[in-house]
Formats: sequence, structure tokens, C-alpha cells
Amino acid sequence: MIMILFTVCLFLIGALVSTSKCDFIGETVSIDIQEQSVSIQCRNAVVELRFITEEIVRITLYPQSEKSTTRSFAVSGGRKQSVDFQMSESNEAFTLRSKKLKIVVEKRPCRIAIYDSTGELIIKDHHSFGMCWRGTRKTCWKELHDEPFYGLGGKTGEFNKRGKTFTMWNSDTPGYTLTQDPLYQTHPFFLSIHQNIGFGIFLDNSYRTNFNFGAGTDRFYSFEVEDGILDYYFIYGPELKDVIARYALLVGKLPLPPRWSLGYQQSRWSYSTDRDLIAIANKFRNRKIPCDTLYLDIDYMDGYRCFTWHPENFAHPKKMIRELHEMGFKIVTIIDPGIKVDETYSIYQEGLEGDHFSKYPDGSVYQGQVWPDWCCFPDFSRKRTRKWWGKLYKKLIDVGVDGFWNDMNEPTTWGGTFPDIVEFDDEGEKSDHLKIHNLYGALMAQATHEGLMSLRKNERPFLLTRAGYAGVYRYAAMWTGDNVSSWEHLRLAVRMCLGLSMSGYAFCGSDIGGFMGAPTAELYSRWLQFGIFCPLCRTHTAINTPEQEPWSYGEEFESINRKIIELRYRLLPYLYYEFYTASKTGLPIMRPMLLEVASTKKIEAMDDQYLFGNDLLVAPVLQENIRCRGVYLPPGEWYDYWTDERITGDREIIMNAPLDQIPLFVRAGAIIPMQDVTNYVDEKEPEYLYLHLYPCDGSSVRSIYEDDGISFKYLNQEYNLITIEMKQFDGCIELNSKYTHTAYRKKNRKFELIFHGISTRPEVVTVEGRLVKISDSEHIVQADGFFDKRSQCLNLTLNHDKDQMYVQIVF
Repeated sequence: MIMILFTVCLFLIGALVSTSKCDFIGETVSIDIQEQSVSIQCRNAVVELRFITEEIVRITLYPQSEKSTTRSFAVSGGRKQSVDFQMSESNEAFTLRSKKLKIVVEKRPCRIAIYDSTGELIIKDHHSFGMCWRGTRKTCWKELHDEPFYGLGGKTGEFNKRGKTFTMWNSDTPGYTLTQDPLYQTHPFFLSIHQNIGFGIFLDNSYRTNFNFGAGTDRFYSFEVEDGILDYYFIYGPELKDVIARYALLVGKLPLPPRWSLGYQQSRWSYSTDRDLIAIANKFRNRKIPCDTLYLDIDYMDGYRCFTWHPENFAHPKKMIRELHEMGFKIVTIIDPGIKVDETYSIYQEGLEGDHFSKYPDGSVYQGQVWPDWCCFPDFSRKRTRKWWGKLYKKLIDVGVDGFWNDMNEPTTWGGTFPDIVEFDDEGEKSDHLKIHNLYGALMAQATHEGLMSLRKNERPFLLTRAGYAGVYRYAAMWTGDNVSSWEHLRLAVRMCLGLSMSGYAFCGSDIGGFMGAPTAELYSRWLQFGIFCPLCRTHTAINTPEQEPWSYGEEFESINRKIIELRYRLLPYLYYEFYTASKTGLPIMRPMLLEVASTKKIEAMDDQYLFGNDLLVAPVLQENIRCRGVYLPPGEWYDYWTDERITGDREIIMNAPLDQIPLFVRAGAIIPMQDVTNYVDEKEPEYLYLHLYPCDGSSVRSIYEDDGISFKYLNQEYNLITIEMKQFDGCIELNSKYTHTAYRKKNRKFELIFHGISTRPEVVTVEGRLVKISDSEHIVQADGFFDKRSQCLNLTLNHDKDQMYVQIVF
């Protein structure tokens, strides 16, 4: 017996030693050139370099015993271009040259360095370590210089991730701390700057992955996978905006959402009866606070059974939703992946009969506990299961539900997540939970999105997901999870949303006011002011918390909250154009200062202000009892939105921030389209489009985008695009407005032009060569416009009934 135990101990020790030893790839033995790629045979491994575009290179490590491929949820094969490159060889290295990049493959040992076309080093394998593997774990080490690091999605901590480690493993973390990691989502994409050259790395591996950005060392930064292939994409800028746009070429772009989803959204866990929901709706309308969307959390269901309604509390859902629709509200319901084990529950029976649930290796169906108690969980890695799941939404769509919210899809069970050995079909590849875990929420979002597309063939879906993987924004919006009602979490929400934005996630936001706990009146209003300038604008709070609606804090704060929500609705034409731009370019709507200003140490750390779209600079108030704050204005001229004061940038200023205002600035040269306030986004066709013009020296060009706001007809070119050029020179302002695309129905639009920063009354104003009358009072109805000396604004009311309109103002 002693001998047996001794032998077992020796075996275990040997196993530990073998898995802890690093196997490095060794020296370069040979290199094989193919059409778009180069295969590098090393002593202990094969490394493949493949050009995806002139600026994107895929690098894959195959240990000798692991030559295999895997499908990518994010890239789906990648977007490839024909790339011409040349190779040369010296005694020390092979060199590959394309139009944009030079890649040097050192021979002894094999190390990869990437330079731009001028020879500036961008990124290089660490000379001593390079790439290696230990058992199934594979690591790549890079030389560390003075680089900052950004991205990785909605991570906690500082905006610049340098000096920290991070793990990608989707986790349910209610009330997460200011530095807790991992959280709900996996976005293994980071950006950096070296030698003033921006670049990105996308590590496409769904297993648990780890990133070390110089934590505990000044020699290297690294990224590693715990299983599967070390497969990463180098993305060249040189600007960080270029990196994000090129990342979108790999993983896709945000589809244009339904316009109603840009309005204000109200949620809580839970509005527990239909009477509660109708009462909330009436309060919004009676108090004249704009709102588009109301959410139903888990208590609308019958015993938390998905796709059901509580028989007493929501006895007549179709009638309830019809009444809410008549008031202009859209309804979003939560759906979790857990299907209750219940022999009388038809969806459970369908799942069993259709073999749709995840299983143990012995073939038995996996069960885990969550809200309904014991549940089975769909295997979303199987195409036919995704199709089955998508069809289930018909039950909710038929009663009028407008949008959906996928939650608990990390996936979460009481006690954590699925056991590692749970198996998934993985489109016939048969994979365990370690591989599918980080993909589960994204695959659920894909199944939901595809189902909605099939059920409402010409209606854009709205879907919100808590968990996801890189590229999930093709299917769903995302928020930062179950945060806390505190000033520290408000500060963190700004950083997390900027991190998501840097990671290509344009449609994101946080729970306004905080999910856990209860905000003070001031905290709620300041968070709402920030939330109005997020792409996703939703208040949400937990069960057993006080009311958290805009009117919940007394008349003074109700007025403050109404005012800022109304501003969101006025800005809808501006915001809708920014969503259109994001769908075309992949660029985020919330833009860190780093995307706009040349990198300096100060700019690299600036995470408490940002640009909202191209022309609005937002500086949220993030501390209690603060009535002013410092704001950095980038180079150029800026206007204070509230006072129209024109301020020269490239400096920091102190701005007043009374409780009812958020510091907000407009870029000189901007043309901000606005509309009248409505109760909800599509209440009526706006009679006027207000163009707020902020002149600058020289010229500027801006655009306005219009479509029906709900269908896919815009993909068939049924939209309007109005391009406006503004010039200021020699005491004259010229405006040339032109419909550059007019396939969407066009009304005889009334435009009101509001020129800001006009200090003197103009001498002559002409429209299409016609002299127009300008008064000194807006109450003189015979005039075509009026000049307000106090506010220094010139207002012109015009009919844009032709394809082109020309306005000239002479001072």
C-alpha cells in the first residue's frame, strides 16, 4: 500500500512539473509563403501570419501537437482583402513588407516585431520569452515601454489599464466593487499607443483569458489563453479611431436600432402588477416627463417561467400593452435562459423532446438552480436550438411586447455557473463549458435577435443583454450590470461606458441612479444628467428599494430631471445621426478625449469628460455638493451650451455647474439639429427642424439623417441625408444646405436656423438671393427672422422645399 501511494505521489508531482514548465517556440527553422499568409516552422511550434487587410494581421500559435482550427463567433471568418507583400531574408531575420507595415521575424529565437512603413517600431515580442505554452495554457509576451492600455470592455478600475491584470470570465457580480474583476462580459480587445502610433490587439479565444499590462513588472506585458488556440489580430492605426474602425471590419458594426430605443427608458425590479405599470405610465404623461420605454422584470412571469404571464398580476397582458401603446409607450420584458423543470410546462417539454438542453458527458440533461428553482438551459451553440429559442418569442410578440432584455446569461446559477464538464454541441464539435461559457450570453443574444428578425421581418429589433462576447453588439445593446447607488459608482460608470466605447460598443449605458441601494436626490439628478448623454438611457433599481423615478425626490428635483430629459428629446435628430454614423463607421458615440486629442500623459488619464458624438463635449458632475468643476477644452474654439460664451480651447477652465445643469460645450463649426420636445420619440412628425449653428472661422460641413425610424427600408436606400456647409469670412456667413439623398418621403420641411454667437445685428440677410426682413423681436410676425442682442442669436424661419437652399448673412 505504501509503495502504491509513493508511486501515485510521484505521478502527481511529475504531472505538476510537466504542466508548469514553459515550452518556448524555439528558433525559426523555415518559412513557407502562401497567397495571403506565411507559415513559420519553429523548433517546437508553427506560427502563422496572415494578412487580413493592409492594416490587420492575424497571428496564430500552433504547438506541434495542436495543428487545428476553430470557428470564431466574433470574426466569422474575417473580412479579407488581397494584400501584396514582399519577403526578404538575412542571416538574422525574415522581413515581410506591405504598403502599411513591415514585419520582422527574427530567427534565433523566433520573435515577431511589427513596424509601420517608415520603420517606427510599434510592437515586439519580448526577446527572452516570446510565445510559449504550459499544458493547455498559451502565453504571448510583448516588450513593455511607456504604453498606456485601454479597452477590454466594461472593466472596473482606471480608464488606463496599465499596471493591472484582468481576466475574461463572464461573472454575475451584483454590487461589484470599484476594482472587482471579472464582471459580466468578455471583450478581449485592447488598444495602446507606442511612438505616437495607435494599435490594437484582439485575442480571439472564448476560454478564460488573462491580460497583464505590466502588473508587478516593468519588462513586459502579456496576454494568455487557458485553453484552445493562441489566436490574435494586430490592428494598425495610426490613430486610435482608425483602430476601432478596423476592429469593426473584423467583428461587424452596430445595426441602426429602432428610433424609439433612443428615448428615455424606465425600469425597476419590479413593477409587480399591470396596475403598477399603468400607474407609472400615467404619471409620466400627467407630469409631462418624456418617456418611451417601460420594462418588466422577472415578476411578470408565472413562477419565473420564461414566456409566460402571471395569471393574477398580469391577467390580461394584451389589453395592458394595447393601453400602454395608445399612450405611446414601448414594453420590454426580461427573459433569462433557465427553463423551469416542470412536467406541466410546455417549453420544458419541448426542450426535452427537441434535445435542446445542455448535458453532462453521460448524456443526462444538466440542471442548475436559479429564479424558478431547478432549471435546464438551452444549448445555444446548436443552430437548431437557436432557431427553436427564437420562435418562442412569438408568445410575447403576439400580445404586443416591443423589445427584450436577456439577463442571467453569463450563464449564472445559484452558487456560480455550470460545472466545467457540461457539454455543448458547438455545431458538431462537442465542446465543454470552459469553451462555451464566455460565448453563452452572446449566442443567446444571437438566437433572440434572429428569432425577432424572423417574427418581425421588417422591424428593427431592440435587445439588451447583460453578458456577451466580442461582436455581440451586432445583436444587442449592453449595460454595465448591477451597480451601486453611490458617487463612486457614478464615477465608475463613466469609465466603464468609455471602456465599452473604446472596445467598439456604441450602444451602451449604466443603470441611472444605481441598481443596489438608493440614491439621494442630488445623486440621482447628477447621474441622470450623465445618463442623458449615454447612448442607452435607462433608470433601473433593485427590489425593496425606494421609488426611483424622475419625480421621486420632490418638486425641485422633478423639475430638474424633467429639464434634462427634455434636452435628450430635443437632441434626438443629432443623436440619431450619430447612431447612423456608428452603423457606417464602427466608431463609438461616447468618445474619450483620447480619440480627439493628441496623446499626452494628461489626456491618457482623462476619463471624467468625453465627446458625445462629434460636436458635444460633456463633463458630468461626479461629486456631491459640487457646483463647479474643471473642464479641459481641446484645441479650437468652443461654445458654452448654456450661455453661448465662445471660449478658446487647448486649456483647462473652471465651469459653473449649478444643480440643474451639466457642463456642456459645442464645437465651433457645429450644426446641431434639434426638435421640439415630445412625450415620446415618434409622437408626431416634428413641424420644425431647428438647426443651431455655431460659426467658426473658415468652413465646416455637417449632415442630418432621416428615415422611418423602425423598418429596414433604409438598407434599400430609403432615407434622406441633408448636407450643410457653413462658411464664415470677411464679415459674412454663408450657409448651403442640400439634400444629397432623398429616397425617403420628404415633406415641405420648416427649418429654423439659430445662429449663435452673433454679436451685432446683420445688415443684409438673403435666402436664395431674396432679401429677408429681420426684426429685433420674435413677436413681429411679418418678419422672416429676428435678432436677439441679449442672447446674441439670429433666428431665421425658412421652408426647405427644394433640394438646395442658400443663405447669406452680411454684417
